[in-house]
Parts: sequence; structure tokens; C-alpha cells
Amino acid sequence: MVSLCIRASSFDERTRGLLGRASLPREEGLLIETPGPIHTCGMKFSIDVLFLDRQMRVVGMKTNLKPWRFAWTPGARYVLELAAGRIAETDAQVGDRLGLDERNGDEG
Repeated sequence: MVSLCIRASSFDERTRGLLGRASLPREEGLLIETPGPIHTCGMKFSIDVLFLDRQMRVVGMKTNLKPWRFAWTPGARYVLELAAGRIAETDAQVGDRLGLDERNGDEG
């Protein structure tokens, strides 16, 4: 689905999210741990969003979420923000389980 998944772990990283960026590359995603709603207030571009439970299973999705909008899905523990159009390109579905290949920055 993405070749680079940036994890927003700290409060500041989660709060900042994608603010200040002009776009999100198609091969990149932002993973945020949040039990509550997300927003695109102040963003300059639309995104696709996968809502994931604790087991990284898709429990909801929102395509082409435009700037200045809010979204939330009950039961979501994580949110994966993607470039607009990526959900359709990857044919992601509710119930799919995502795997993260976490590597150290110095590993090939």
C-alpha cells in the first residue's frame, strides 16, 4: 500500500500531522494513534483515510477527505492517512488487515 509509513507518536507529531505540507507522495502514509476524530483543518490537499483497530484491521475508510473536514469511525485506534486516490488504487476494503514492516533507518 505504501513504501514509507511515517508514525506520528508524540503529541506534537500527532497534532501537526500533515499540516504545512504541500502534498503527500503516493508511496507515503502517515500513521497516527488516536481514539478520536481527525481533521484536515489548515491542510492544502485532500487525503484518503483508513481507520484501523488495535490489530491493524480496517474498520472504516474515507476517500477524498477535503481540507477543513472532520472524520471518525467507532472502534478505530489508528488512522492511516494516504494520498487521495490510494484506497481505490489498492482496492483496500473494510476487514483487511495491514502489516507494518518496521525497519531501522540504516537497514537496506
